[in-house]
Amino acid sequence: MNKLSNEVWVFIEQRNGKAADVSFELLSKGHKLALNMGGVLKAVIIGDKVKEIAKETFKYGVSEALVVEHPGLLAYKTMPYSRIMNKLVNEAKPRIVLFGATIIGRDLAPRVASNTKSGLTADCTELKIESIKYLGKEFKDLLMQIRPAFGGNIIATIITPDNPTQIATVREGVMEKHLSTATKEIKITEIPYIPDPTDELVKIIEQHREESKINLKAASIIVSGGYGLGTRENFKLIYDLAHTIGGEVAGSRAAVDAGFIPPERQVGQTGVTVRPKLYIAIGISGAIQHRAGMQEANKIIAINNDPDAPIFGVSHYGIVGDAAEVIPNFIEAYKQKLK
Repeated sequence: MNKLSNEVWVFIEQRNGKAADVSFELLSKGHKLALNMGGVLKAVIIGDKVKEIAKETFKYGVSEALVVEHPGLLAYKTMPYSRIMNKLVNEAKPRIVLFGATIIGRDLAPRVASNTKSGLTADCTELKIESIKYLGKEFKDLLMQIRPAFGGNIIATIITPDNPTQIATVREGVMEKHLSTATKEIKITEIPYIPDPTDELVKIIEQHREESKINLKAASIIVSGGYGLGTRENFKLIYDLAHTIGGEVAGSRAAVDAGFIPPERQVGQTGVTVRPKLYIAIGISGAIQHRAGMQEANKIIAINNDPDAPIFGVSHYGIVGDAAEVIPNFIEAYKQKLK
């Protein structure tokens, strides 16, 4: 096996000159991965007038920012963005390339993986570097791509040892964002944009975007309900408790599928990942997919009538009982404390 690159790249997603939070989260994780393999972290920014974003990436441990600027790259378009990324990855062959599991990331990452014949794992919940022995061969500093699999029944560790580049997508909020303590000299490498006729095969006529009015990631208290509540009427207890203690309402995928709560309030592997100060899980069994989205909360209280529910395995406090009885007592006790 040829000597591998020790570079970790993060694609910085941006809209209208503002970088996506998930990109900075991935830079924080990418910096750790680079340190663990004795490598360097690089950011890739494609767009128009994005040098300020490039400078911001150095706060997260970036050694070099690769910037491709042109007015025609202002908004994301599949053909030019994938063509540029394919060329960069094919030429430099970085060991790891990370994308956010966003609409843009899910469109771009598989195209880059296919073109560069790279391994790709989607929706990872953890990434780490390990040296392993596989099929009688030693592989040094391999990326362990960890995610729930088989409907969430197992946690799978996926490796792509025979590919020079390993690509992973990660959902927003899964990795913790933090600034690097090491100061890095700003090194921006400008890469010229060379137009191609395929770039104009698709033209953007209009764009309509509506920002979500719900920000579960910013909530310090979240009250979350599951299918175990049984009915939409019972789920109103979740809203009552959240209103009483000043929290946001959330739910599991099963609660969303049952129509108890809208999809934008879903917490879990296929929803939002949150880290509140307090997370109250009510009527939630605690499948792997849901735990992946909330197990980093500072304090977790679980209420479930099944004493063997997996949610109790990650909770700090557990109450075995009927939510219809427990929640009103919760609300009453809280109101008494405020008197």
